[in-house]
Amino acid sequence: MGLYLVETTFNGEIKDKNALEEKIASLKETVEKDNITLIEVQAAKDLSRSFLIFESDQVETALTDTLKDNGVPADLVKAVRIVGKDLEEVKKQSDKVNYLVQWNLPEDLTMDEYLERKKKNSVHYAEVPEVSFERTYVCEDMSKCLCFYDAPDEDAVRKARKAVKTPIDSVTEISSGE
Repeated sequence: MGLYLVETTFNGEIKDKNALEEKIASLKETVEKDNITLIEVQAAKDLSRSFLIFESDQVETALTDTLKDNGVPADLVKAVRIVGKDLEEVKKQSDKVNYLVQWNLPEDLTMDEYLERKKKNSVHYAEVPEVSFERTYVCEDMSKCLCFYDAPDEDAVRKARKAVKTPIDSVTEISSGE
């Protein structure tokens, strides 16, 4: 089974949290029939974009087709690897994240180099105790990674990224689900 990141705007049809919750519940029920598990959903605070993580034995194109058949346009589908948290912990959905940082990885960076860099620099998160790093999804093609944080504000996230010497291409505040 592989993990897949799906980014979607839902064609701009999601206007409030109830609509998002209904869409996700329907999607989850439908994809389970195809032996696909929806692991995680994080939506931008303004609901303009959503980031979904699926576990599936299907290839990217089959997953994209399944989503399309269920009214979910996939703006991006990528095989990913989770770093920093055990998948079983994420499935429990017991943590809180409120910021997503995207980083477009340098073309010459390998997965092994990325993992070594992460291991070496992660100790510096201690310099910014108000920020809790939760997990990263690294695209297997090494195109980008998505890092999830619990932080008081965007400035604190930026401070944490500076401490671990890692760039930021974008920061998205995540809907709290409240």
